[in-house]
Amino acid sequence: MSDANLVFNRAESLVVGITRILVVLCSAFLILMMVHVGTDIAMKLLFNAPITGTLETVSYYYMVSIVFLALPFVELRHEHVSVDLFFQKFPHRLQIAVYVLGTLLAAGYYGLFCYQTTVDAIKATADRETVMSNFLFYVWPSRWALSIGSGILVLAILLNGVRAILEHRIPELGIDTDSAS
Repeated sequence: MSDANLVFNRAESLVVGITRILVVLCSAFLILMMVHVGTDIAMKLLFNAPITGTLETVSYYYMVSIVFLALPFVELRHEHVSVDLFFQKFPHRLQIAVYVLGTLLAAGYYGLFCYQTTVDAIKATADRETVMSNFLFYVWPSRWALSIGSGILVLAILLNGVRAILEHRIPELGIDTDSAS
């Protein structure tokens, strides 16, 4: 195995491991959201006493975390939305070149997104950002989900691009992420 493949495999294992942790967190947030909303509805219907802050918690914590922390997992499985109307008709080498160019553009975009959301998260943390509510509700911790999710997404996108170059093929849709352990 060449040094490049060894480095690639180690990087891939690291990104897949981090992505697995993020998927567990997303699952936990999804379960918490279901329990929280279900309990809120039950409390409202049975005792006319809904749980204070359910809307804010769901909107600022659960939903943001579930969406942004899951993006690297979706990328590693090659299940992002794609349109390949003409792409399938391209010669094999051109398909790889277009795919790699697409990964570079996507990595650049999400890299800028990661940079800006990290700057915003640092500012929100320093300011201990809150939202207007009938109680004190801190939202600054949720700002970090965008930064973390998009940062790991950039690594996953780059891994897919490098894999396409090393293997001279475009990855199949819906690959099993367990194979990268």
